[in-house]
Amino acid sequence: MSVFEEISEKLQRGKAKDVAALVTAALEAGEKPEAVLNEGLIAGMNIVGEKFKKAEVFVPEVLVAARAMNAGLKVLQPALKSAGVKPVGKAVICTVKGDMHDIGKNLVKMMIEGQGIECIDLGVDVDPEKVVNAVKESGAELVCLSALLTTTMTAQRDVIEALKEAGIRDQVKVMVGGAPVTQQYADEIGADCYTLDAASAAQAARSFFAA
Repeated sequence: MSVFEEISEKLQRGKAKDVAALVTAALEAGEKPEAVLNEGLIAGMNIVGEKFKKAEVFVPEVLVAARAMNAGLKVLQPALKSAGVKPVGKAVICTVKGDMHDIGKNLVKMMIEGQGIECIDLGVDVDPEKVVNAVKESGAELVCLSALLTTTMTAQRDVIEALKEAGIRDQVKVMVGGAPVTQQYADEIGADCYTLDAASAAQAARSFFAA
């Protein structure tokens, strides 16, 4: 088993300390930081994502895997920076105005970060103006909006309208999700993407930046 396969395997099992130690060992052995990221951490998170979509693992397992990935990233970040490796893109993510739910949003964030995408997390109960300002300040190309209630999902439309009014709607892709949200609703409000689960959201996010 290669060191990359070991990193992937330990990540899938949520062994944060082991992942951090293996990333350190890989770097000390002269492995390229980008290879450690792509062939170790991201490869492992992709497997977790696929298993999650197939209901072979569930939210708790994904969360511990994501924590293990973050432990590896913490070790890897300085080496990535030194090597000039940048995130594949930036995303702004939040739960919309009036909604205090964050478990789904946090899960999507972890899965998206597992694709090598930098996430700017604005938290919960977020005003449209705050999203607009975050996009302007960060240069993010993707906005991810979560809503867990039928009474708050309309705020996703408000964010899209605010992006239009600010003249930056064409600069970003908007992804929406949450229990009451459907593809039909996403189409109605002019969102670019709707996904049913966190793993699909991560794949869709990666595809936006690969385009």
